[in-house]
Amino acid sequence: MIEAENLTRTFGSLTAVNNLNLHIDKGEVFGFLGPNGAGKTTTIRMLACLIAPTRGTATVAGYNIQKDPLKVRQSVGILTENPSLYERLSAYENMDFFAQAYGVTDLVERRKRIQELLEFFHLWERRNDKVAGFSKGMKQKLAIVRATVHRPPVMFLDEPTAGLDPQSAKEIRDMMAELSVHEKCTILLSTHHLEDAEKLCNRVLIMNKGSVLLVGSPDELRQKTNEKPMVEIALKQVSSKILKTLDGVMAAEGVKQQENRLLISVKDTATATPEIVRSIVAADGDVLAVNALKPSLEEAYLKLIKGGEKQ
Repeated sequence: MIEAENLTRTFGSLTAVNNLNLHIDKGEVFGFLGPNGAGKTTTIRMLACLIAPTRGTATVAGYNIQKDPLKVRQSVGILTENPSLYERLSAYENMDFFAQAYGVTDLVERRKRIQELLEFFHLWERRNDKVAGFSKGMKQKLAIVRATVHRPPVMFLDEPTAGLDPQSAKEIRDMMAELSVHEKCTILLSTHHLEDAEKLCNRVLIMNKGSVLLVGSPDELRQKTNEKPMVEIALKQVSSKILKTLDGVMAAEGVKQQENRLLISVKDTATATPEIVRSIVAADGDVLAVNALKPSLEEAYLKLIKGGEKQ
């Protein structure tokens, strides 16, 4: 659905995006991760035909961004960091205005589409309220709904949870997950919030200073920490018998005790956990809880950004 080849944008002596190559499949939720100034927003603006690349090219929904910019704009929905809503208008009036601007000219079709979206995303009861009275989270929800009113096959969402409180951010994440399923569109999500990427994205691209550091799944990003996964086991009591038994368990590569909890390093939690639990029970251990712990996504992200190494 999106292909980019050597996409580059310079502003004077500053290279904001440097030779970006990208492939995003139809229906994929793809994340752009990176600190402020990494080049995420500039990339989205090029792909949405809001600015032209200095060199390189890309296709979006089958259209070349340089040869068919109008077709690209008609094929995408975009949420910028500023929701850009008309606050003196109601939610419905905003939707109606932007639907016409996007080319949804048939009145019956437009009314049906607006009602469908506002009802599905739980905004119908607020349709006649002025946007000026909405919370920041509500404005963000309406802006996302507005961006999909013309049924675009591609959505660009730039920092959709920035500045929101935890509850509002969760609502936006839930909405984006529903949007992917309900609208069956490809979503490119630009964010520096790791929780957004971890919960929503099939793959992520890590950028820093205009260059790509890594493209892969969130799990592949975790693997860059070079840390092993762990099994956390809470016990009624940790005895010397249990510790001695674990010394002989091949799957338990390292054991740390924290009061009545054991943190056990393993190669793979799925295969190691049953063997370890059976061994503890056989050593008369009373198991209260078992958790599989993955390496920290945040730690992996910070390691890549700090190191700046391309993968």
